[in-house]
Amino acid sequence: MSNLKGKVAVVLGASAEGGTGYAIAEAYAAEGAKVVVGARSAAALKKVAAKIGGTAVVCDAGNEADVANLIKVAKDTYGRLDIAVNSAGATTMGAVADMNEDLLTQAMKLNYFAHVYFVKHAAKVMEDDGSIILISSLSTTHPTAPNFAYAAAKSATDCLVRYAAEEYGHRGIRVNSILPGPIVSDMGKGFLDQPAIQKVFTREIPLRRMGYPKDFANACVWLAGPAFITGANIPVCGGNQLTRFPYIDEFPGGGSAWEGKGETLYDREHGKS
Repeated sequence: MSNLKGKVAVVLGASAEGGTGYAIAEAYAAEGAKVVVGARSAAALKKVAAKIGGTAVVCDAGNEADVANLIKVAKDTYGRLDIAVNSAGATTMGAVADMNEDLLTQAMKLNYFAHVYFVKHAAKVMEDDGSIILISSLSTTHPTAPNFAYAAAKSATDCLVRYAAEEYGHRGIRVNSILPGPIVSDMGKGFLDQPAIQKVFTREIPLRRMGYPKDFANACVWLAGPAFITGANIPVCGGNQLTRFPYIDEFPGGGSAWEGKGETLYDREHGKS
């Protein structure tokens, strides 16, 4: 019997085939849930929805009105909401010395503000005993120089998880985040899919392999079920939380290995590439 049969799920940030959100949406559908997928890319989103028998809603994760509409469509279409996952995000590359107001705002909008909007509106209509899951990052606890602003914003999201878990706990709504380590996915094409780069990362991963979208989808399926856990920031990284991230000079080419790696799916959808 499907674990999530009769449940309704929203997955925001689910348009890229080979991406984490896409894998989560597929996994929920395979478990029997009705799935509403959201992202900015309408054409790609419709393909995902058609493949999983779900509903597509164009949504900018950083726009509160869009997020509210995404949740409303899920409720209006299926009559309920049980599971909500926000996997949308974007990196902002640069050290502390590089930061300015624009860069900090950019990092916070997608990696913190968007999660606040998502929790606020999802919890408002969610069935009691529901599950809200946010995708954070192991960079919140494992510094890696170019990711300061991104990691700081994700750290704020992990704090949000703890406050929201307390606020909505009386309704049985569980709020958690998962902290991925390095992922071989659509977002990391051209960098994290290189064997030489993977070798440097996997030296620090006890399970000796990179993460893949299916690993995070599996964690989200578990958290969507009757897991007795809330307010947790859960590493899903093959044990990388026990060690560290590699230093920049350990990569082939040193610091140049990171050049141009700030592009994300969100950037592409906003015409920044």
